[in-house]
Amino acid sequence: MKKLSADLRAALLCGALCFGAAITAQAADQTVPGAGNDEAIRLSKGSPLVQSAFDMLRDRLRDVRSNTLRDHMAELMDHERACVQHRASLTADDKSRIISELAQAKLVDMADDAGFPGGVRAGIFPPVLADGTACPRMPQAFFSAPGGATFGHHSEPGGLPVHEAFNDTSALGLAHSYHAVYGHTGPNGLPVVVRERADNEREGKKTDAAFVIDSDTVLAAPMWHDWAKTMVFQWNADGTEFAELNFGGNGATDNNGQAGNSKTGAHHILGLAEAMKRGLAPDFVIAVASAHSVPTLGNEYKVVNWLRAAAIIAQIDPYKAGYLTRDARQNPRLPAVRRLGDVDLMAAPQTQTNMLVEYVLHNLSDADYAFTGAAATDVSFALEKLAAEYGYDPTTADYLRRFRNPVLTYLSAERLYILYSNGGLDAVRKEIGKLRKLAVI
Repeated sequence: MKKLSADLRAALLCGALCFGAAITAQAADQTVPGAGNDEAIRLSKGSPLVQSAFDMLRDRLRDVRSNTLRDHMAELMDHERACVQHRASLTADDKSRIISELAQAKLVDMADDAGFPGGVRAGIFPPVLADGTACPRMPQAFFSAPGGATFGHHSEPGGLPVHEAFNDTSALGLAHSYHAVYGHTGPNGLPVVVRERADNEREGKKTDAAFVIDSDTVLAAPMWHDWAKTMVFQWNADGTEFAELNFGGNGATDNNGQAGNSKTGAHHILGLAEAMKRGLAPDFVIAVASAHSVPTLGNEYKVVNWLRAAAIIAQIDPYKAGYLTRDARQNPRLPAVRRLGDVDLMAAPQTQTNMLVEYVLHNLSDADYAFTGAAATDVSFALEKLAAEYGYDPTTADYLRRFRNPVLTYLSAERLYILYSNGGLDAVRKEIGKLRKLAVI
């Protein structure tokens, strides 16, 4: 069997913390669809974990009240009929112009061009099928995409729907908790804490809740946010993933010319561009934009910059569309949606952010990486220790696609880590043994 390079072997041993540099140095051609996409689709189709997560998301989507939002999301989850609208009919000149606009707005760091596989063009415009036509197609299935970069959280075929199933469940739980603690009224008209979650609110039933948290945003924002990982994290033939470009700022003076770093993963901004191109409502789009940072605690500029970058890619005016506004200093700010404009919060002595609770709820629901990232790294190391027992050598080039990825696609790093913490390597062996009996590995 072909041996891994020394750089990749070292990266494999140290896990997610040092893997990125080695992968970038020897990444496959990221200007064409990933050579391993079809294999990832095949693997993910066979995993009960992945398919049950995907089924749960589609079932949850039926609870979205807005026909428009539900139909858009349902389309994007079906790779055989989805059209990537922010890429429709783009020519090479269009892409060059968009990159130039991003650079002029200091929303992409052109110093990254030389070091990124295929340059920033490949990072901002990852390869799709039927590129340049009126209906560019997704390069892989929604259910075959990973939830994170190689050796990061959910970094296996099918990690995306599993990641989003957890986040969607978390978002619903957080919304129910806000209702239970802050949203119920007692017999004397004053607020009380209730012991049961306000499930009736999502179902449209009359309750004693004093306010409404938009259930469509709670349900759909976690699904929409990571959708673009289907394009950004494509699969190489060896079971690794495409590298991801970070942009949305210059990384140094992003806070309206002051010190600040609003660079973030391309998937985040590309998902926003797709939502804008489809004309989705500002409160929903801003909630999606808040996944990587709350717009509070001095971080509003990050969310604003991501919206600005997405608008350039979508080729729309974010101010006319209502996604952004300007304050008295002409700085871009989040708009006053719903009834937030009754008081000009930006005119307060300590200027405030136009914030909805849904923005923060979505951000909190996306925080599972604090556990899952570490679990992915530790479990990958444990799998190397066990690989020989199942006939696999972690130093070979096909180790990822033949052992590590199938194990995690079927079992998940999260499940294996919790089992390991309670039962040690024997508990992990028992789980992997199930896959051996089923001839998965």
